[in-house]
Amino acid sequence: MNKANILLAGVGGQGIILASRIIGNTALMNSYDVKLSEVHGMAQRGGSVISSVKMGEKVYSPIIEKQEADIILAFEKLEALRWIEYLKPGGRMIINDQEIMPVSVTTGKDSYPEDIISRIKAHYDNTVCIDALKIARECGNIKVLNTVLIGLTASFMELGKEDRLKSIRELVPERFVEINIKAFERGYNYAKS
Repeated sequence: MNKANILLAGVGGQGIILASRIIGNTALMNSYDVKLSEVHGMAQRGGSVISSVKMGEKVYSPIIEKQEADIILAFEKLEALRWIEYLKPGGRMIINDQEIMPVSVTTGKDSYPEDIISRIKAHYDNTVCIDALKIARECGNIKVLNTVLIGLTASFMELGKEDRLKSIRELVPERFVEINIKAFERGYNYAKS
């Protein structure tokens, strides 16, 4: 892997920023130049959040342009659809099969789009869908949804699994490390099952 551009997209409160920091920290451990970018906007809880991780021999900008993302890691289905134009041809789309209704839908102004996953798969063969929320519940805490998704993403990348676990140990508060490692392992092994 010479370089990788990863776009993480979701909703405030899903752990997107921590996930991008874990991915970035792992890349640093592997001697990559890394740039992170975070856009919080109106993302207190429930608003759109994106973060980008760019890694390579030398990275000059943290911004991922349209059709430049090698991987889009969507923490919510509508966010996958919203950011799909940033995925490069042949790139990988990883989607958490979860619906979080935006304010425009809850107020009745808009409706939540139907068949998002099938619409994306019709145009992007390299799409993986996972119910990360269900797996996080099975692990014992829905807040580890982000590490389930990091684990799945790690299974498609060359960066070492042990380095990712080390990043989790370094960046996650100690009392939550073991449950996050459990969630990571479940995500990592998902594509193999």
